[in-house]
Amino acid sequence: MSFLKKTMGATALGGLMAAALLSGNVAYAQTAEFKPKQAGDFLIRGRVLGVVPDEDITSNTLPGEGNVDNDVIPELDFSYFVTDNIAFELIAGTSKHDVTWNTGSANVDLGSVRLLPPTLTAQYHFMPESRWSPYVGAGINYTIFYDEKRGGSQSISYDDSFGYAFQAGFDYAISGAWSLNFDVKKIFLNTDVTTNVGGTTYKADADLDPWLIGIGVGYRF
Repeated sequence: MSFLKKTMGATALGGLMAAALLSGNVAYAQTAEFKPKQAGDFLIRGRVLGVVPDEDITSNTLPGEGNVDNDVIPELDFSYFVTDNIAFELIAGTSKHDVTWNTGSANVDLGSVRLLPPTLTAQYHFMPESRWSPYVGAGINYTIFYDEKRGGSQSISYDDSFGYAFQAGFDYAISGAWSLNFDVKKIFLNTDVTTNVGGTTYKADADLDPWLIGIGVGYRF
């Protein structure tokens, strides 16, 4: 239930932001010239990104479960259009998350960790010649965990890992090569966590599976 509330809140915020930006520009966009998507285009976007983990963190040796908080970060992404409809996108951004362990009777502070999750997706863009051009995509992810803070534990470490991703979103042309963008990704991400608490080493299996909900502006060359 807590994840549902977090995700609904983040999605609603992103939707409101997108609606506000679109409503503020729609009158101008209806009369301004714009550049349709086409093969050979290089697209760069800047987004504000909400990172919402859908975590399931458990251990065979430690009772309870782990929890990871959300983050809001700036993000850059780069796309290249192979055809008018097909593009490849690479995202670059890093997030920081506080980690706790709920034993059922107490919360143990496990510090924080930063994630660097470069993700490459192949996309299909519908209606590339139109102002409103939705797309879907799928691809791979490699997440690097770094700058671990141990919190109340003696030590903690996370294994870097591969995952896979799905996405959906849309671009809305404003004028010339400029466009607005709204994008949602789901990354399926698992890592093994090793921590030492009170002199005892514990291992946990962490399915983080974050949602990435972003809104931003793009420019095509």
